[in-house]
Amino acid sequence: MGLEDYGGGQGPHPQVLVVTTNDVPGFRVQQVIGEVFGLTVRSRHLGSQIGAGLKSMIGGELKGLTKTLVETRNQAMERLVEQARARGADAVLAFRFDVSEAADVGTEVCAYGTAVVLARE
Repeated sequence: MGLEDYGGGQGPHPQVLVVTTNDVPGFRVQQVIGEVFGLTVRSRHLGSQIGAGLKSMIGGELKGLTKTLVETRNQAMERLVEQARARGADAVLAFRFDVSEAADVGTEVCAYGTAVVLARE
């Protein structure tokens, strides 16, 4: 698996800036729009569950599950960005992920933060 299989995040010039900080240097918050989130729930397919079960007996990284979680997080973040853009935001501050098991059948990933409009200082 290549580098793109293990990571995510935004490109160099995003339409909606997403940061984990509460502010952006050189900008001030002009308007707070409010909380936005992107949510997805994914089930694991049988092949990856069997592979993960076997791998867990001998140790090592579960690459199939890692790739699935990266894809899931990226999808949740894309949904967050879509919601922020639809509400008129150009940035999301205090961005976070929340990951949990969903009824023992899959993984729930929620990307959330505060949608804002920024102005240059």
